[in-house]
Amino acid sequence: MNIDDTFYLGFISKKFGYKGDLIMILDVDDPEKYSGLDSVFLLIDKKLVPFFIDKISLRPNSNQAIIRFRDIDDEKKAEYLINCKIHLPLDNLPPLSGNQFYFHEVEGFTVYDTRHGYIGKIKQVLDYPGNPLFQIERDENEVLIPVCDELIKEVKRDLKEILVTTPNGLLDIYM
Repeated sequence: MNIDDTFYLGFISKKFGYKGDLIMILDVDDPEKYSGLDSVFLLIDKKLVPFFIDKISLRPNSNQAIIRFRDIDDEKKAEYLINCKIHLPLDNLPPLSGNQFYFHEVEGFTVYDTRHGYIGKIKQVLDYPGNPLFQIERDENEVLIPVCDELIKEVKRDLKEILVTTPNGLLDIYM
């Protein structure tokens, strides 16, 4: 499995108990959607290694779960997995509709503004905590637009286009 064919689900934060259980931090909006996983890939030494899951227990009202992997049955084996990033194949992502999208999904989309028209193509989404940004290429320039529901008016997946309404003055600094 190539890392480009996966998405980041979260990471292993610490041990839980002495029988090999671990605390997994889920970096997702709805952890419940991942409570029935059979396996995951852990990033170990820059390689994705499959791990089969014996048990997952979501912690109430949090993004944490207690996880037990097959063949990880003591503290020493579990300790080796602490801080490993967890990945899943892209086809495990639940489908989104309307104006919802995954950041990797919109790379290459063309962005239009309701007042200014064509802005450019999304190079990538910069995932800053609490403030993700569309990094857009326009000719030789870079344009940064916040990714927030209030600005995104329409996502046209079939045309690979996003319509936004930017705040007054934002595009003036780039154009």
